[in-house]
Amino acid sequence: MTTALQKLLAAPALALLCTAAFAAPEAPAPVNLVGRAVPEIDKLPPGQYRELVQYGHELTTRTFAHIGPEVQDVRRRLAGNNLACASCHQQNATKPFAMPWSGVSATFPQYRGREDDISTVEERVNGCMERSMSGKPLALDSREMKAFVTYISFLSQGIPVGATVQGAGMVQSKMPNRRADTVAGGKVYEAKCAVCHGADGQGLRAGKVGDAQGYTFPPLWGNDTFNNGAGMNRLIMATRFIKHNMPLGSSHDAPQLSDDEAYDVAAFMLSKPRPIKANLEVDFPARWNKPVDSAFPPYLLGATPDQHRFGPYPPLVEKQKQMMEQLKAGAAAERANAAAKSAR
Repeated sequence: MTTALQKLLAAPALALLCTAAFAAPEAPAPVNLVGRAVPEIDKLPPGQYRELVQYGHELTTRTFAHIGPEVQDVRRRLAGNNLACASCHQQNATKPFAMPWSGVSATFPQYRGREDDISTVEERVNGCMERSMSGKPLALDSREMKAFVTYISFLSQGIPVGATVQGAGMVQSKMPNRRADTVAGGKVYEAKCAVCHGADGQGLRAGKVGDAQGYTFPPLWGNDTFNNGAGMNRLIMATRFIKHNMPLGSSHDAPQLSDDEAYDVAAFMLSKPRPIKANLEVDFPARWNKPVDSAFPPYLLGATPDQHRFGPYPPLVEKQKQMMEQLKAGAAAERANAAAKSAR
């Protein structure tokens, strides 16, 4: 910086002006999804946009009827099970703390640890297609992908890019510091869950096998549900979802299960067989950010596979923090050494 410029910037008014000019933009105000009005498709004017939003809504709520494994056109059998996206993303993917899609367009592209890369909305959709729906990825230029992305954008209208979305994801509740008890979880399931999902966990069909009508209540294990690569196959994630969304009628502010009940019944559900996804070892390539409840190898924290599957998790979380600090310290030391060498 020249001496003349330094003198100019020393003037209070000019210094204030330059500070304002180069200051980082203020972050948008937080958006709370709780009590927020949901956009209405019926209020859209007729046309291609409305038709695509409507198709996205249909794909979300009746996935099985359009791209499920029982549809007549075999070329459209892209989902590998008869679930609907709304089986988990409740209330047409708008329920706060039930992984709503409202606001998703304002938060993507974003870093995703599973890929250790920046992911787009389209890539996130295909992640669900291959895991939760146990199927195939959608072509990026397909009408189905455009419909999903358009519906997500429609639900996200009015939420500015970069805003903190309160009610997104799930409630970040703590896990009990013990191994989950699948026997106790089985009792919770019998008392609170079997009435909808069936004593055998196979759900309640809306019609009959082969009619592409899906389920009134979805199966929780077996061949027609999410595979072991899905996020819901992780005990911490499943516990948080169940705690604040199950049984029917539960919400983030009116749960029906205790922390222990949700933890144990989630473990009971995940102890049952389900479809297997190949090549899970490539997930979370950075390794340090692999969730402690990802119950597949490689394991880097010195714990048994059983502990990664059923807990206790607080000790693993602490070990992971220590590993992250060690990696940060090592990276800082490498930068310092490189700077020292360049200064010589």
